[in-house]
Amino acid sequence: MNNENSPTLLSRRCMLRNSAVGFGYLALQAMLSGPQSLSTANAASATLSHFPARAKRVIFLFMKGGPSHVDSFDYKPKLQQDDGKPFPFEKPRVQFAPTGDLLGSPWKFQQYGESGVHVSELFPHVAQHVDDICFLNSVHGTNPSHGGAALKLHTGSDNFIRPSMGSWVTYGLGTENENLPGFVTICPTFAHGGAKNWASAFLPARFQGVPLGVASQPSTKAEVKYIANPQWNSQVQRMQLDLMQAMNQEHLATSGPESSLEARIQAFELAYQMQTEMPLAQNLAEETPATLEMYGLNDSMTEDFGRQCLLARRFAERGVRFIQVTHSDSKVQWDQHGDLKAGHTKNAAEVDKPIAALLTDLKQRGLLEDTLVLWGGEFGRTPTCQGKGADGRDHNPEGFTMWMAGAGVQGGLRYGATDDYGYYAVENKMHVHDLHATLLHLLGMNHEQLTYKHAGRDFRLTDVHGVVHHQILA
Repeated sequence: MNNENSPTLLSRRCMLRNSAVGFGYLALQAMLSGPQSLSTANAASATLSHFPARAKRVIFLFMKGGPSHVDSFDYKPKLQQDDGKPFPFEKPRVQFAPTGDLLGSPWKFQQYGESGVHVSELFPHVAQHVDDICFLNSVHGTNPSHGGAALKLHTGSDNFIRPSMGSWVTYGLGTENENLPGFVTICPTFAHGGAKNWASAFLPARFQGVPLGVASQPSTKAEVKYIANPQWNSQVQRMQLDLMQAMNQEHLATSGPESSLEARIQAFELAYQMQTEMPLAQNLAEETPATLEMYGLNDSMTEDFGRQCLLARRFAERGVRFIQVTHSDSKVQWDQHGDLKAGHTKNAAEVDKPIAALLTDLKQRGLLEDTLVLWGGEFGRTPTCQGKGADGRDHNPEGFTMWMAGAGVQGGLRYGATDDYGYYAVENKMHVHDLHATLLHLLGMNHEQLTYKHAGRDFRLTDVHGVVHHQILA
């Protein structure tokens, strides 16, 4: 018999509705209609925080294309000394392209802060914050191509479709503001993995990143499309939504759990709530002229990225759990195979002041105490020369620099090291999986237990790898 009262087809929902005068089903409906079911809060949130979190949220400053560590935050006097000489070690077996002799940095380095960390003249504003920054000089990956390396950094896998780290974070912790997405990505690039870098893959759809704008367009266009409804006012929309939700819940009651429909229900509810909250979050008219100037919005060089960083702070203070800010354009921004000096000078000038402003702003508002700021690209650059006129650097996943600042990390620390020339990570090596494990640890989650069952096995961001580097913890 094909009816819902058949013993062989009786679902739990049907049982709750048809037994005990329906009181069990009434309780279930109350739970489903409550705020917990419409936010990104989830059962996992209560079980995956195994220890007190040092950070509540993450701001990821993604430098698309791979900034050169030996020209920014990994000072190599030996490289300067041996400029023009052959590289004295064996080069990696797999390289993106052939390279020549050693190429010294065209920028001077100087020590800053009480910690005395060396920073190149590319980043004079960020250099003022070295005592709040933990420089990870020994990060390494496995893929020398942009697409694979970007996916590895964002999802933990360079050849399979996997949930992004922002999706894993919101899956584990939910959001602090049910009127905004838990994961926002500002001006993302559609190159080299594109939407896969912020997608939720097999995790429920509500954990995917919400893109604002695109890298090839000015950040002034980084807005949620169709955020306003000129035809119906809020009261009428609420009535329509309530009717639709009631019909959907009635269907779920007879059909049983259906993740795609439940995700759609939550998406409609979030979209309704966002109509009020999102315009407020993106309204920079509330900021003082001094703040706008600090972020560089009065300068054409820094205006675009400065607006992204300021939006990141506004989302962070409103409880968005994971915010990504991407520095890129219609090309691969930091990918200087040639014209290194011109390209990196321009790129650094666009981001240096806004990043320093973000750190200053977070700190003076008390947000840096529980916000983890992560900076870096998908890989670094080779210390050997490449390109026409020998003035460029190739991709280098063998050893590069990323940095963290804020909640839970030791400021003024240079952790790990590459060799004397900056090609290979050699001391306290931190694989991308280790980076993810450490980030999740700072958020109070055990990376080995943040799992999701799919296709017959348990998946996690770090797969079967990853070690937490406790040495960087404050």
